[in-house]
Amino acid sequence: MNFSVTSSMTVIAAAIDWVTPVTFLAFTALVGILTIIFTRNDNRSTNEGFFLGGRTLTFPVIAGSLLLTNLSTEQMVGLNGDAFSYGLSVMAWEVVAVAALVMMALFFLPRFLRVGITTVPEYLEQRFARSTGSIANIIFLVAYMLILLPIILYTGAKGLISILDIRTLLPIEDPMVLLYVIVGGIGLIGAIYALFGGLKALAVSDLINGVGLLIGGFMIVYFALDYVGAGEGIFRGLAKVVETEPKMFNSLGGPNQAVPFTTLFSGVLIINVFYWCTNQQIIQRTLGASSLSEGQKGVLLTGLLKLIGPLYLVLPGLIAFHLFRQGLLPEVLKADGVTIDSSLAYGSLVRKVLPPLLTGFFAGVMVGAILSSFNSALNSTCTLFSLGFYKTYFRPNATDQQVVASGKWFGWIITAGSIVIAPLLDRTESIFSYLQTMNGIYFIPLLAVVLGGMLSRRAPARAANWTLIGGVVLIAVGYFVPPFDKIVKSMNEYMFLGTVFLYLLLMIFVWGEVAPRDTEYTPKDANKIDMTPWKHTGLCSVLLLVIVAIIYIYFADTSVFSETLVPMSGLIPGE
Repeated sequence: MNFSVTSSMTVIAAAIDWVTPVTFLAFTALVGILTIIFTRNDNRSTNEGFFLGGRTLTFPVIAGSLLLTNLSTEQMVGLNGDAFSYGLSVMAWEVVAVAALVMMALFFLPRFLRVGITTVPEYLEQRFARSTGSIANIIFLVAYMLILLPIILYTGAKGLISILDIRTLLPIEDPMVLLYVIVGGIGLIGAIYALFGGLKALAVSDLINGVGLLIGGFMIVYFALDYVGAGEGIFRGLAKVVETEPKMFNSLGGPNQAVPFTTLFSGVLIINVFYWCTNQQIIQRTLGASSLSEGQKGVLLTGLLKLIGPLYLVLPGLIAFHLFRQGLLPEVLKADGVTIDSSLAYGSLVRKVLPPLLTGFFAGVMVGAILSSFNSALNSTCTLFSLGFYKTYFRPNATDQQVVASGKWFGWIITAGSIVIAPLLDRTESIFSYLQTMNGIYFIPLLAVVLGGMLSRRAPARAANWTLIGGVVLIAVGYFVPPFDKIVKSMNEYMFLGTVFLYLLLMIFVWGEVAPRDTEYTPKDANKIDMTPWKHTGLCSVLLLVIVAIIYIYFADTSVFSETLVPMSGLIPGE
């Protein structure tokens, strides 16, 4: 009898072990099949068809694609890890993004769509000169190739290995070899999506994955709160977390925390404005809008979705902290049993509360988020190369088919390079901090030049070129060259970036007054799409900003400014 029971339990355990990868593969395959069905009749042989989805994207597709392009493992794991360490104040990366999206809908998007551009460097070429567009192209390409794409592959592979427990499924003992195998698999699948499907296929798959991500993210919150509630319901679970850890639910970050409140109006806001208004990887979706109205609705719907982002990007980290303080999540401790690794908080919570039968679905959702970010960055990289260099310098008379083909070949080369580089990031101490630091180097100069070009019609190309080059050098020196690096750390990185941005923007304006261009810049209407704005854009923008203010006021505790706070990750069970 004992042998029979033991054998049955072994069979059930083995079945459960394979349920996760099977459900994962089923969900991933479903997304691929639906994408093929919805885009099978699309024309992907022209520049606009491949790079902009034929300018046919509607607002649900734009919003879903923007949301999924933004979300990846570094957000799900990194932001929840920061919430575990510092509390609710890290929601700034989600909530402040709403202000940037409002600016995109009201100010940036109409100007981009009116001139009919495909890339941000193309806009800078129209506004200033070919040299300006080429410099911006180089900055984007280098940043995407050496920073963004490898980080997406690395964090995606690490998260997938953890959630699916791939070490037990594949007979690979060397962790670095395993990392290369998973990185290669993700890179290959992402390249197939990006290089054969074009932007429309990416946007459709993003929309499907977006629905799955919202379901999966809220699913984790539900099971986590239900676990804390111990059978009394999720609302009781939430009440327990709030009652036990009240200081964690403060929207205002103190001076010693990751996102001090004062930086919301400087570096944090500026980084968000660049990301949502001028980052090629993101705004390429909006540039493919079928009309200005559809683009504005898509951007503002994204803003509404970002308001609920903290529920699955911040709240799980707070719940993980509560469980850790109760001694129920020891996996967050490193091998020494004392040091806390907040990057393990989200994965540990998922394994703690999620039923095995749902783990495969959640892993599929996570892979969808990973692939979305990789696909978007790769598609944008191909777009920048094909239209910024191949069409401009190598073959000016190339047909649309030749331009698209050049982008595909370049994409395969970049994919191979990213697969080689990604596992090398395993030596990086904090991948999230590394990403934020490296992004600041090119975010700030590019935003200063785009915004300066829109606000000043007199600024010449020389001002933009020197701002781009000088801005990158200035920030890099501030980050890495002694003794300037110590000065930057003492004043807070985001304050430093805000100060540099204002300096660069002022330089463009002064240059435009002292040595202006011969004639004022006048944008030309490309007449690509209907430019009638959505009639509710202004009202919805105001409502979104009011909600942001209400959220901050409701959770505000000003005592954070009068006491010296230690990061919450310094608290261990029993303290």
